[in-house]
Amino acid sequence: MAEHLPPGLLEACVVVGASNEKLNEVYDCAQQGCGLADILLDPEVLHVHVPPFVSKEHAGNPQGYRALSRAVQKRRSFIKKKRERPAAPPSDPGAGGEAEGREEGGGGLTEDVSVPKDIDLMALPQLCFPGGLQVTNEQREERFHFLVFTDVFGNQTHGIVAQCSRPFQKGTSFHQNGQLPSAKPEKLFTSYAVCVISKHRYYTALRDCLSCLLLQLRTCRMSDFEERVKEFAAKLALVPIPPPGQLHVMFSLRPLTIVLPSREDKEHPVVDLDLHLPLLCFRSTQLLQIIGSILTEQRLVFFSSDWSRLTLMAECFILYIHPLSWQHPYVPVLSRQMLDFVMAPTAFLMGCHLSHYDEVASETDDLILINIDNGTVSSSCSEIVDVPAVPLAAKQCFIQRRESLQLHYDLQTCHQASSPDLNELRAQRRQWQHSLNGEVQRLTLELIVNIFRDVSGHLNFEHRVFNSQEFLKTREPADQPFYKKVLETHIFHSFLKDRLNRKMDAFTRMELSTRSETQRMQAMIDNPRRPTMREIQARKNSTGSEPPRLNRRLGMSLPNLGEERSIAYFRQTSLAIPETVERGSIHTHTDQKIPSKPIKLFKLPDFPPPLVYHYVQNYYSDLILLLGKAIFCVPPENSTLLARLLYLRGFINTLCSQYLDALSDFQNLYTTDVEIFPSQLVRCLVDSLQKDEHSLANRRPELKRLICRVKKDQEEVADQPDDNVTKFELPRSHMPREEFVKRVQESGIVRDVATIHRLFNALLLESGKTDLGSEAASTDASKSVFYFDLTGQGQQKQVDPEVFRVFYTFWKEAESQAQDVNLPAAVIEHLDNNESVYKLSSSVKTSSGVGKIAMTQKRLFLLTEGRPGFLEITKFRDIEEVKISSAPILLLRVPSLKIRSSQRREVFEANLKAECDLWNLMVKEMWAGRRMADDHKDPQYMQQALTNMLLMDAVAGCLSSQKAIEAASKLAYFDKVKHEVPMMVPKTTLETLKHKIYPSSELAAPQTVHVMLYTPGHLSYSEADRHGNPKLWCALSGGRVVVFDAASWSMQQNCIQVGLSQLNCMLGLDQDQVWIGSQDSVIYIIDTRSMSCNKQLTEHRHEVTAFTLDDSTDKTSQTQIYSCSVDGTVILWDASTLKVKTQFQVSCERLTSIQLYNGTLWCCSSNGIMELGRNGTPQRKMSLPDNLRVILPTFSSFILFPEKDQLWTSSCDSGELFLWHSKDLTKPFKRMQMQDCAGVNCMIKVKNQIWVGCQDGGCKDRDHSQSGDQAQNTVRGKIYVLDTEKHTVEKELLAHTDHVQSLCSAEDRYVLSGSGHLDGKIAIWKVE
Repeated sequence: MAEHLPPGLLEACVVVGASNEKLNEVYDCAQQGCGLADILLDPEVLHVHVPPFVSKEHAGNPQGYRALSRAVQKRRSFIKKKRERPAAPPSDPGAGGEAEGREEGGGGLTEDVSVPKDIDLMALPQLCFPGGLQVTNEQREERFHFLVFTDVFGNQTHGIVAQCSRPFQKGTSFHQNGQLPSAKPEKLFTSYAVCVISKHRYYTALRDCLSCLLLQLRTCRMSDFEERVKEFAAKLALVPIPPPGQLHVMFSLRPLTIVLPSREDKEHPVVDLDLHLPLLCFRSTQLLQIIGSILTEQRLVFFSSDWSRLTLMAECFILYIHPLSWQHPYVPVLSRQMLDFVMAPTAFLMGCHLSHYDEVASETDDLILINIDNGTVSSSCSEIVDVPAVPLAAKQCFIQRRESLQLHYDLQTCHQASSPDLNELRAQRRQWQHSLNGEVQRLTLELIVNIFRDVSGHLNFEHRVFNSQEFLKTREPADQPFYKKVLETHIFHSFLKDRLNRKMDAFTRMELSTRSETQRMQAMIDNPRRPTMREIQARKNSTGSEPPRLNRRLGMSLPNLGEERSIAYFRQTSLAIPETVERGSIHTHTDQKIPSKPIKLFKLPDFPPPLVYHYVQNYYSDLILLLGKAIFCVPPENSTLLARLLYLRGFINTLCSQYLDALSDFQNLYTTDVEIFPSQLVRCLVDSLQKDEHSLANRRPELKRLICRVKKDQEEVADQPDDNVTKFELPRSHMPREEFVKRVQESGIVRDVATIHRLFNALLLESGKTDLGSEAASTDASKSVFYFDLTGQGQQKQVDPEVFRVFYTFWKEAESQAQDVNLPAAVIEHLDNNESVYKLSSSVKTSSGVGKIAMTQKRLFLLTEGRPGFLEITKFRDIEEVKISSAPILLLRVPSLKIRSSQRREVFEANLKAECDLWNLMVKEMWAGRRMADDHKDPQYMQQALTNMLLMDAVAGCLSSQKAIEAASKLAYFDKVKHEVPMMVPKTTLETLKHKIYPSSELAAPQTVHVMLYTPGHLSYSEADRHGNPKLWCALSGGRVVVFDAASWSMQQNCIQVGLSQLNCMLGLDQDQVWIGSQDSVIYIIDTRSMSCNKQLTEHRHEVTAFTLDDSTDKTSQTQIYSCSVDGTVILWDASTLKVKTQFQVSCERLTSIQLYNGTLWCCSSNGIMELGRNGTPQRKMSLPDNLRVILPTFSSFILFPEKDQLWTSSCDSGELFLWHSKDLTKPFKRMQMQDCAGVNCMIKVKNQIWVGCQDGGCKDRDHSQSGDQAQNTVRGKIYVLDTEKHTVEKELLAHTDHVQSLCSAEDRYVLSGSGHLDGKIAIWKVE
């Protein structure tokens, strides 16, 4: 148990000073006239005080020993010599913290002191007196400094040192009993140090604690010195560490009130120091130099004449780069005996006294020397710091933000009245500092995000590959030296691991929240990036006398900059459907301060005499009572505060051996905030239960569930995240199809597997692997991985690595050339802001003059030669015909391309010569893609056509002329579909369909959309806050939840992971929560503000299938929710407290859904539909008549129209709907057959209509293992819209190439349909 308890505030309290023998020698020298300035003493450890401070022997209670000896297992022995000190009496009550053993010999005694195993007491004396220990003629003022100890595993321990001065004369010392003699020839002073060692960065709080101790030591007798220090250490050992969040712990050490701030989250370190100190010492340029030096892992040495500044400054800079972490030697204070540490060949961060500046600078090269006192940064080998500068755009943003910070407390509070209460003044200063620390953290985090924002765009998550070369190519030339160094560092490698593990840390949250709408849209597009016209114009504007532009990649991290949005909707509280307009709009994002979260303080009881067990036990009992009162007073909606209080009480109950009470607290914590749930501690608690405790726990259902869950987690093998990160390299061997798919995805060219398969077939033409003889055949049904020779002598098709290298090189050269496109301003003004030039022909003769043909994602236009001009040829949607012809030039006929447009009378003809065949393929593919996109209201078709066109260009460029066009034609997917399958979309579908979105855009393959939820917007948030926009929540396979901003249909969250199982149902609650039921029997609750899943309800034993909201609750009562699982369990929840109010069992085969109408609970199971009372009392049950069991073997869903006394039922095994009278459930009065429907997967009520999602009758037995290309043309999912008045089918809608899996209503204005994994798209329909 002991090793699993979180470390407390105190690890050890050590007193360091000079031994009595040394002091006597110095005194004799002083009496003989020797100068004291030349005498330096060797400090020694005098006392060590470590928890536990009460033991089994003194407590007289075995349970007390088990409770309060939480740290004893982490100790090791430290033997020190005790000189000239009388033995302590055997009954000394203070011996609980120091185990002593005495030996005869050597003229003295030895003391065996138990200390934490990771504290080096041998080096501690030097660090407590880094400048040496001297004897002086006058008393020195008390001084503090701070230490950091790092073990070989990188674990850090922190020390706060207080140096004090005491008089002495020969034969006495401050640690000896008795008073100083009244007559003394000369008063000399020696220093001693009290060092408090902690696992936590509580620099300010522990400095305040030591200040209170020093105040007591000034007036205490020398004989009481050790006892006072020990009591002080024992009190600190009683202080619990607050859990992550907004609950701070407060306690009193007279005369001061001390506050322990909590961590912001589990990943964030404690911040208990003034983060603005470096901003007071350094200008922005020097700050960025230091941060850049840390990120590039230089060898840094801080210098100051004040030892305390060294650690505080170093710690500030370590916090500035969070969530990145320094992973090299870190010694912010070097004593004079440790100066040779700066000779280390590796990167390091160390600190020295300013008096050693010249010595360190002259002895070692390539050091970054940071003078804190003067605010300068220099190099040991030159005056100029040879470290690459931080990227310019990020630098400008940082400087601009820093200028707005208010760093001076007196200026901020000069208008306030002075308070006579010291603790009130301290509280005001603490509040100001907390607010300023938050602003500084946002400033530095924004800098880190701006530097590394685009890294994720060059990661392949499936294969854990980072394409460093391509990332470097996208950087500005002036920034590349910085990135080249950073990419080779351990810091960056660790950062990559976190990105590939999809870690939701501070970086990820800020990067997602500051994306512009354009960046959100681009993240959903799987095609190569090209500079838009707006970016080209910005590049032009940045030349000349204007300052260099801010990099486009910084996006919305600059709130005061205008930002283009491809969709003009931003602040809306209802659903908006983006029309297929192609011109963007500009939105100005006004600057706005992020409000800080409210802080709650919990005050600990006054400390008891800390060395007596029963007083300590009473203290913990009082603390538990106080926590219980605080928990009782927490309002139900403040679950965050409740979770922190439960955590504290569970921890204290564990210390007091109240294991069942502790488990109960942790069970409640699990349902309130799983983010801070101490899994390891709870497992240890369960293992520590005695037999009678196990028996008692099994009688309490909530504890029994927790114990079962803990045991289940122990049995399961935890999948450790793969920490491997690979840099992309070109293949060196032949690649079969599977390997080829992996390599292309790693390269970042394209993610879609079906597209990569077509590229594979295209490159085979040059690889010499296609000639398998006349008897070669392929498995045509799957077209998947292997091709076989039926004679048994064939070989697997493979792509030659040299062919791939040439293709990859051509592709990247085309990308590079596109970055250099420099269109005249007269041309740019004719194009939309978000348009990019993807293909440019050579100079050719056309029917409109000589020039170059340019292709964007929207149109073809001619760049005329001579005086550069713009002539639009056609938009792709206006094309009527494209064909190859020939044009006479002198005596020759040259191939030409003719394009007929509906917007031009004359046919455009271009003599493209050798380029003609390729341009013909590309234009036809873009034309077909545009038609598909317009007909299906699906912009992804156009994006896929654009990708196909670029792949054609690259394939044709890398292959020999004889095979180039044939190979490129294999990538002309949409043009083939246009000829093979009629592209006509039914008129009814075309009129009703408004738009399509693709939630699997960031995945390699489409996923099934299992369930959707629309949450309306609300006006309680600020205009610039996207949280106020309506949202669409989509549950994909594997517990993945994707969130769209329904005002613009941009992806707001690409992955909220809630378990690993299929998700079955969703429910929005009070615009603050989304409840999700899973096949793993857990109800997950997502906070819509933080987009995190911190709450889980585990009372169900089987998969959760449905929710319904209790409509009887009014505004004054608490919201209640019903949930059900397939085994028939129905639970009524109090939504505010997450407590079970009622639970009952429904007798049925498989409970699939529940609905509440007029105080009656209707339940749908596979063998019938039941009407129950609110408490589960059966009222009626509807079963199928015998004559219908063959047609409708089971029920799958139902809809009740109480105002019409109608009940509609469906089955996933039948294409018929059955209509019943709700007052007479004996038999259906009407049956409705839906043509070509094999089964109903879902249905919803919208106004007076019923929308039914089905799958086509021909696809029920179809093999779903076929490729996406085949599924595109074979599988259909239908939606039927039924009129509830006439009982007829109003519409049949066709928009999905797989079955319709889910339906969702958006304010009864739109209906959204989600499809299976062969299609994976969401269609948005207009309701009439």
